[in-house]
Amino acid sequence: MECKDVDRVRCCTCAEINKKIDVGMITSLKKYSVLPKAEISARIIELEKQWSIERRIELSASILAFIGVILGAFVHIFWLLFPILIISFLALHAIQGWCPPIPFLRKLNIRTRREIDWEKFALKFIRGDFENLTKTDITKIFDMVKKSS
Repeated sequence: MECKDVDRVRCCTCAEINKKIDVGMITSLKKYSVLPKAEISARIIELEKQWSIERRIELSASILAFIGVILGAFVHIFWLLFPILIISFLALHAIQGWCPPIPFLRKLNIRTRREIDWEKFALKFIRGDFENLTKTDITKIFDMVKKSS
């Protein structure tokens, strides 16, 4: 699947689920747009702690592979096929942005790190973090972002 979006998980997710996640984010932004800066700041802190879909997949894969190795060592050697399967799913996710748990997790509104960061950026804008930037500041920031990409 060819995708121009650098967020491969989002690219591999059906449009209906992406739209549902986006609507949830827009709803949240509308709610916070009328709240005091302190509440917006608290939401930003919440978002910084929120686990992305990538982090959840990495943890789940690690736990399941470990369980498979333990079962392979102490129960039966055929259990070693389980970590091989899990690791292949993890590799598939790294390469394509998709693996079997992705559709299920996306239906649960689990977001990618980029989607979480979009909401954080929008909240910072609503809070007024960028009001005092000059055109020169914006150009410097833009140049730094381009260099880091």
